[in-house]
Amino acid sequence: MNKIQNITIKKIKHIAHEMAVKTMGWDEPIPEFETRFPNVLESCIVTPFQKYEKKYLYKGLTGKAAILFYLLIKNHPFQNGNKRIAVTALLVFLYLNNKWLSSTEVEMYNLAKWIAASPPEAKEEVVQYIEKFIRNKIVSAYK
Repeated sequence: MNKIQNITIKKIKHIAHEMAVKTMGWDEPIPEFETRFPNVLESCIVTPFQKYEKKYLYKGLTGKAAILFYLLIKNHPFQNGNKRIAVTALLVFLYLNNKWLSSTEVEMYNLAKWIAASPPEAKEEVVQYIEKFIRNKIVSAYK
């Protein structure tokens, strides 16, 4: 089994953030990367790889991708553009692991809006739904 590659702060800054700014600016600009809230983004990207009693809390690529996507939206690491950056960061994370999603930008953004509006007490169910969505849409990054 191949080791799952984590997304880094550097990759989020140089790939995901830039991609979101260039392709999904829409009516609201995304602020400079350096204006993010301290340590929130860092927490979002280490959580998918947390262990308890030497076992990962989030299993497999889809489990890690689902919690990453959820946290990037719900923990609000940026002043603006969190959903757009979450979409691009999810795609970068999957691409780093030779996967992609067969989904439209609109479908991804609507999912992100739904996650943002979800009540915090529904976290477990929402993350399960995200994981199912990813499992149903995941494809090889290389055809």
